[in-house]
Amino acid sequence: MVTALPAAAASPQAEVRKWRQANERQILQDFSTMLAMPNVATTLPDVETNATAISALLAKRGFRTQLLRAAPGTPPSIYAERLTPGAKRTVVFYAHYDGQPINQKGWLSPPFTPTLRTAPPASAPVGDLASIKGPIDPDWRIYARSAGDDKAPIQAMISALDALKASGIAPTVNIKLLYEGEEEQGSPNFPKIVAQNLALLRGDLLIFGDGPMHQSGRQQINGGNRGITSFAATVYGPNKPLHDGHYGSWAPSPAVMIADFVMSLRDDAGHIKISGFYDDVAPVTAAEKAALAAMPPVEPELKTALGLGRTIGPPRLADGYLSPTLNVRAIHAGDDGPNAANAIATEASASVDFRLTPGQTPARVKALTEAYLTRQGWFIVRDTPDAATRLAHPKVLRLNWDDGGAVATMTRLDTPAAVAVAGSIGRTTGEDVIKLPIMGGSSAFAEIVDQLKVPMVGVSIANYDDNQHARNENLRIGNLWDGIEVYAGLLADLTW
Repeated sequence: MVTALPAAAASPQAEVRKWRQANERQILQDFSTMLAMPNVATTLPDVETNATAISALLAKRGFRTQLLRAAPGTPPSIYAERLTPGAKRTVVFYAHYDGQPINQKGWLSPPFTPTLRTAPPASAPVGDLASIKGPIDPDWRIYARSAGDDKAPIQAMISALDALKASGIAPTVNIKLLYEGEEEQGSPNFPKIVAQNLALLRGDLLIFGDGPMHQSGRQQINGGNRGITSFAATVYGPNKPLHDGHYGSWAPSPAVMIADFVMSLRDDAGHIKISGFYDDVAPVTAAEKAALAAMPPVEPELKTALGLGRTIGPPRLADGYLSPTLNVRAIHAGDDGPNAANAIATEASASVDFRLTPGQTPARVKALTEAYLTRQGWFIVRDTPDAATRLAHPKVLRLNWDDGGAVATMTRLDTPAAVAVAGSIGRTTGEDVIKLPIMGGSSAFAEIVDQLKVPMVGVSIANYDDNQHARNENLRIGNLWDGIEVYAGLLADLTW
């Protein structure tokens, strides 16, 4: 049951909404300009362009800005600081401005040509802002790479600052902004940036702005996110393709081998078969169980929206976030379509990632996985095996782990700072905030939180169906409007 909360007299919500309604087209135009800047994380010149442009926007709003780098030639993180006279608390707001690759097939419009469209599934172009007559429908979407992941909170912050200034409402906290430029590369340099700038980045609370909102559309906070580690695996058959009529009953098929390999790791219900894998998983506390039980049910609607005839794991989606998962990102073997051949392929591959819960580490998962696979009869190599190796072992597996990985981080949502965030958002929205102990996604933030020694609370504004990391990434316009109000409230109505 949603409980209506009385609006605080000092809440900026009404004034911020009034300003936003008078400036909707300009906000969307500014957001479109930001989204039109190519920002694929691996293209450093484009990342640099984004960093310079966003820094300039913040400098215009009274921030002292600088670009932080782990070393020359590495992607910059934007740091911006604005102190508030008399403020007793300092809040660090995190987001990232780099984006995923754009080569997925099926974009409705070019990924760096921001386009307004009607709500899915129609997703019809609305037209340019100048031609739109009447109010802007909050269910419309703006399509572009990074619309939801993760330039939305950056625009929401900028617009919230503008709204507060226009309304004559001063922030009550010191504001530090930390906008990362390599999150979509796995943040290889970000922990070093933080370590080199601890004094600069110190605060009382870290608000993590990445990720989607709850599927119900209600505002939620979360205490952190899961860890991650991943690998690429390749199995080997004959050293040249073989006619499957002549050799199909004699020569091993890499396509079958990779399928058996995958199913040896987990079952169809999602249970991971690796021996000892669950031993390090922290038990779910009574408070965490209660928070999960209080979340509104969304599963029937999600099944319909996603076309799912069944689900796996626990009946409720969020109940699975405090357990690890193994996902098969891709499997490749042979050819299909016009290149299909009745042949046994020479090799097959799979890409796998693990989402880790508190208590698990990438190093421990790697050790458990390799010990398990060795017991299954696999001879593990790191490079393409030579002929002698292939002849000496019946099952050769090339296993290459991705660099880094991350452990989970989780702040208890009954800490004073988290309670204050929930209270501020509740006063802004007029209803209780959903409290999710941990998100299903991952980041490298455990190390950051440990370095800063600060509680972290996730505050997401993107719609759950924003297609992040995929084609046709989008942001629901109403989510941006709500995000502006939420950020304005956090700046002007956050005390503990």
